[in-house]
Amino acid sequence: MLLTYGGGSIKKSGLYDKVIKILENAGKKVTEVSGVMPNPTVEKLYEGCKKAKENNVDLILAVGGGSVCDYSKAVSVSTYCEEDPWDKYFLRMEDVDNKIIPVGCILTMVGTGSEMNGGSVITNHDSKLKIGHVFGDNVFPKFSILNPEETFTVPKYQMVSGIFDIMSHILEQYFSGEDDCASDYIMEGMLKSLIHSAEVAVENPLDYEARSNIMWISTWALNTMVAKGKSTDWMVHMIGQSIGAYTDATHGMTLSAVSIPYYKHIMPYAMPKFKRYAVNVWNVNPDGKDDKQVALEGLERMEEFMRSIGVVMNISELGVTEDMFSGIADGTFIMNGGYKVLDKDEIIEILKESM
Repeated sequence: MLLTYGGGSIKKSGLYDKVIKILENAGKKVTEVSGVMPNPTVEKLYEGCKKAKENNVDLILAVGGGSVCDYSKAVSVSTYCEEDPWDKYFLRMEDVDNKIIPVGCILTMVGTGSEMNGGSVITNHDSKLKIGHVFGDNVFPKFSILNPEETFTVPKYQMVSGIFDIMSHILEQYFSGEDDCASDYIMEGMLKSLIHSAEVAVENPLDYEARSNIMWISTWALNTMVAKGKSTDWMVHMIGQSIGAYTDATHGMTLSAVSIPYYKHIMPYAMPKFKRYAVNVWNVNPDGKDDKQVALEGLERMEEFMRSIGVVMNISELGVTEDMFSGIADGTFIMNGGYKVLDKDEIIEILKESM
């Protein structure tokens, strides 16, 4: 089997030794790929495929956060791919038609929901592209172990980045469609729980209940359940991933830095939904206010919450400079499931507002 993990944190925490002991007691021959970075690269993908094939691995066990899980799924579908997997899966977005190595996950950080979905995001620095491919059920991890205590040692910056990634996953699905969708009611409840638990966890990172709620919401935010009945948006992620390709910035922070400008930009095209969001999630009192006032107050309360937990609020803090705007816009995939289909000029305008 192939054990994948990031830096040395799982060794410092003792988790590595626990996992190795269990695997040895089970008689497993273990090959390792360490050093999986926060934004896994195509070169790292090729390294993992080579090791998996040479050792004829029958299971990939990812121990870490979303990047390690994403990476492991990419290796699982790419090891026996007869073409360049970057071209086939991340540029042409083709389905898997070769042998897939099963994946299991032991989570040490939450946010991506990668433990219960088919998503995998890989970065190609040469072409300045960061692309996610959401594979089908056949690529889902076969099992995932979620113990909130394994997330207690994650630094605050990474914790709050993951929290906003969860929030963004929910909002990307919530801000789409115009019908009375049951999924929207579920997402409003998840958002309220996430906001409450985030505030508790920032004050006390060792609060088990808060960390367990955040972990559970993260899984359900992106395991396809709340996408039912929704067209879904994903433009915040597309812009954020393009920023990540240029800066290698932490994923959740690329989302937080562009979210408020993006939602203010699309709000006029979906005023009823933004009003509903303000009232049902942020408890804005609509009495004596027009729809725009209510909607804006909701976004203002969202912004206050984001600042209070400490996420990045502007892209300049991530290393973005104005000379990158055109390239970031060119590298942004345009989605059509939200309330406004953007063009390049609009993306550049959002980037300017995000500075």
